[in-house]
Amino acid sequence: MTRFFQLAISVTLFCISNCCPAAERPNIVLIVADDLGFSDVGFNGCTEIPTPNLDALAQSGVVFESGYASHPYCSPSRAGLLTGRYQQRFGHECNPEPDAFEQGDQAPGLPLSETTLARALGDAGYATGAIGKWHLGDAKPYWPNRRGFDEWFGFSAGGLNYWGDVGKKPAALGVHRGDEQVDPKTLTYLTDDFSTEAVQFVDRHQDEPFFLYLAYNAPHAPDQATKKHLSKTEHIEYGGRAVYGAMVAGMDEGIGRVMTKLKEVGVADNTLVIFYSDNGGRREHAVNFPYRGHKGMLFEGGIRVPFLMSWPKQIPKGSTVPTPITALDIFPTVLSAAGTTIDDAAKLDGMNLIPMLRNRQSHQNPRTLFWRYAIGDTEFGYAVRDGDLKLVQSGYKGRSLLFDLANDSWEHHDLASQQPETVARLSKLIQNWDAKNISPKWLDAHGPNVRSEEESRQKAIDAASRGER
Repeated sequence: MTRFFQLAISVTLFCISNCCPAAERPNIVLIVADDLGFSDVGFNGCTEIPTPNLDALAQSGVVFESGYASHPYCSPSRAGLLTGRYQQRFGHECNPEPDAFEQGDQAPGLPLSETTLARALGDAGYATGAIGKWHLGDAKPYWPNRRGFDEWFGFSAGGLNYWGDVGKKPAALGVHRGDEQVDPKTLTYLTDDFSTEAVQFVDRHQDEPFFLYLAYNAPHAPDQATKKHLSKTEHIEYGGRAVYGAMVAGMDEGIGRVMTKLKEVGVADNTLVIFYSDNGGRREHAVNFPYRGHKGMLFEGGIRVPFLMSWPKQIPKGSTVPTPITALDIFPTVLSAAGTTIDDAAKLDGMNLIPMLRNRQSHQNPRTLFWRYAIGDTEFGYAVRDGDLKLVQSGYKGRSLLFDLANDSWEHHDLASQQPETVARLSKLIQNWDAKNISPKWLDAHGPNVRSEEESRQKAIDAASRGER
């Protein structure tokens, strides 16, 4: 982040904290979908899956056409979101193993040295609650109620049966209310249960500023939905897509319930609601059209996600912003809205978006954004977007690809061989950025998985052309 942007954030935070009384501080509702495709919401053009509540939320605020996750898959993306920092800065670059909960503070998880958004807002007097999927460490020291959240209802791992059944896995990987395990028999359908908890959280804290982190596991696998939600997608003939769509529709219905409660208790106008997906849509059943690739990749389909903000009291409604933004911007934006800061604010890698949004600006100065995923201890895939130019150093394709997103946002035309000077310049930007990162503190199966996927793709192509004369 440039010195200019750091100074802008500091000035904004100072002004807000000295002119906005505590009673006027907004509530913050941060809603995260899991593996949602870019084109699987109405406000991005979907007509198959009904998302009327998300569409209404988008109309009440701003939609980001180029909103990015900071990582192409789950846990590292959430680590970046809740710290406001590139996760490679502190080694949280891979998914933690789901069976490591017995290892205590030596287990994989969001490093205890990192300040979470919940901690910052809690210190500023906000009531804080985490609901849904955590995926930042299964060991107790990493649980949300030890990382700044006053309340926690959800599960710690990366996925769970939607009926709350852990199967043969340890019971500790099931749903918790604080430190206590929840009896699965008391659960109905996790998406609905999380929505109900969110409504109750708003009801309990309506008279004080609150931060609600509502992290759905929908529409992440396993593919499970209630008959009620399935009825919303009975027009979709492909069964897998119909089930996936029902999971999205169920989440949308729950978000509608939360918005209704905010209006009912009279706090909707002064609530900053943020919605985005933790990464691009999953390979099966999700649609990232018109973008290339999917979850796990650094092509646009793996990192460009549905992204919106709504704050009726402060942000003009009905806006669309084409300028690239990142989930790393959420932390400084929320701090600014809340009129608070943190001691190490200079370490934040995002920027405060509120001045741009208040002034109805659809563009801001060009930015340079970076991504990295680990394939092994010392092997990585990279991407950089500098203005409209994007370089992907693909670890599984074994080559660099250059795209001009202004004319080719779907990344069909690789310009690397035509513009070697640009490739060299962008590669140098990656090298300089990467010098501030550290090695992953642990690894996951991403490297082998993407390589096997590339091999499978090539086998299909070779098989298809085998009979050519």
